[in-house]
Amino acid sequence: MDRLLRNPVGLAFLALALVILIGSTFSFVPETRQGVVVRFGQPVRIINAYKPGENFGNTGAGLIIRIPFAEKIQWLDKRVQSISMDEQEVLATDQLRLQVDAFARYRITDPLKMYKTARTEERLADALRPLLGSSLRNELGKEPFAAMLSPERGKVMQNIRDGLNRQARQYGAEIIDVRIKRADLPKGAALESAFQRMRTARQQEAATKRAEGWKQAQIIRANADAEAASIYSASFGKDPGFYNFYRAMQSYRSTFGVDGTKPEGSTTLILSPNNEYLREFRGGR
Repeated sequence: MDRLLRNPVGLAFLALALVILIGSTFSFVPETRQGVVVRFGQPVRIINAYKPGENFGNTGAGLIIRIPFAEKIQWLDKRVQSISMDEQEVLATDQLRLQVDAFARYRITDPLKMYKTARTEERLADALRPLLGSSLRNELGKEPFAAMLSPERGKVMQNIRDGLNRQARQYGAEIIDVRIKRADLPKGAALESAFQRMRTARQQEAATKRAEGWKQAQIIRANADAEAASIYSASFGKDPGFYNFYRAMQSYRSTFGVDGTKPEGSTTLILSPNNEYLREFRGGR
């Protein structure tokens, strides 16, 4: 032993061996990470696993002991993570092709299941990314393009999140949220064609509403005329003389252009003083 202590090289090797042994025996678990302890390739226990509603400082973080050289730790993040989907083309129910760019936020809630199915966080993200695209296509394919611009968008996103969450559970993950960053019509001829279809649809809708409005106006006018005729008939029937006088005044106004329907001086009449048409000018005699 004394000879080893007097040998600097041997002392250095001993110190290095102790450091390696200590590093393989003790590990520090941070608050933001959870780990799967693997012994000879088989998971044996979970350290600092995620628990809903846990308080910071009361988790399983800190110093732990493991069997040196036999046990390794696969670290997994406890925090919310995100994945972005490559821009994809989706066909809406109104036959409009949309270029959709979206992302999802998720958290690893079952580290053991996640390790068995995906092993690493990178593989988990690679597995969830196509599932996000599939959920988007399935749900947006049931909705028209206008739904993306209306309050219905929130319900659509909720359906996408629920569908993706059901598939993510098999990987030990929970989908927190799904958001569409952009949903655009494709550029070029396809975009112009879509705009033309939208314009045509709106013009047809406007024409239908105008026709319906004209129909309702005609019905209202006919009912009003019938009601007015009934009132006139009831009123004039009580005094036939006044009715004759009223109708004569209307005829004079139209004939002589007093109501402005004819230019001044455009009407010329040559009648005898005793003409029946002028009877009301003579006091009805």
